Amino acid sequence: MEEWSTNELKSYLDEKAEQYEKPFFLDADPLGLLHRFSTPIDQEIFGLLIATIAWGNRASIIKSGENLIQRLDNSPYEVIKTATEKEINSLAKGFVHRTFNADDLVFFCLSLQRYYTEKKSLEQLFSPGIPNLNHGIVALRSFFLQTPHQQRSQKHLADVTKNSAAKRLHLYLRWMVRSSQKGVDLGIWKTLSASQLSCPLDVHSGRIARSLGLIHRQQNDQKTLEELDKRLRIMDPNDPVKYDFALFGIGAFEFVSL
Repeated sequence: MEEWSTNELKSYLDEKAEQYEKPFFLDADPLGLLHRFSTPIDQEIFGLLIATIAWGNRASIIKSGENLIQRLDNSPYEVIKTATEKEINSLAKGFVHRTFNADDLVFFCLSLQRYYTEKKSLEQLFSPGIPNLNHGIVALRSFFLQTPHQQRSQKHLADVTKNSAAKRLHLYLRWMVRSSQKGVDLGIWKTLSASQLSCPLDVHSGRIARSLGLIHRQQNDQKTLEELDKRLRIMDPNDPVKYDFALFGIGAFEFVSL
């Protein structure tokens, strides 16, 4: 493709972000499941769980999410707060989504139970006024890993200190922080700013970003995410992650030669 100027690229991506950040987006997206809950704390808890298993086919993710909702009796916070360890083991029995299994679900539920015994919201792991939210991702992982767990469960908590792009946690943060004005993201965490968010980077968004010349490194890792962040913040320093809708929409819904 011909090299686009920054202004041309911004205009194109602004248009695509506006096109795809619409409620219809929720019809076939795991985020749609969070809109079923009426309380922010249920959205926060279920959001972390569904974001953690958000890889693979979206229909499969949603199917597993429906399964999770039933297992949590449509009341994630109530179950997490009050269930005994035996009851948590029982509700998790037989659950599997790709490599995330019942043991992993028990680990997450027990970690969340321990957290909400001490704190009111996962938002408290993240501090306002810091340019990006990696410090909170590190704090979340550190807290969870204090819960007894199998070694294999650690892979479900991204380690940004080892160059992970932490795609699923950045997706979760987008849901929690960005404004709900357009009826898509939830905006339930009020102390944080959309300007602090980083774009969820995976093989699909990375492919489109490279096609557009936004990034040049070939690995989908933390260093590449920093490269992408820098470009997106130039185009919109206040809400750089709105362009996630553009990158996703172009890749998922359009057959384009970029």
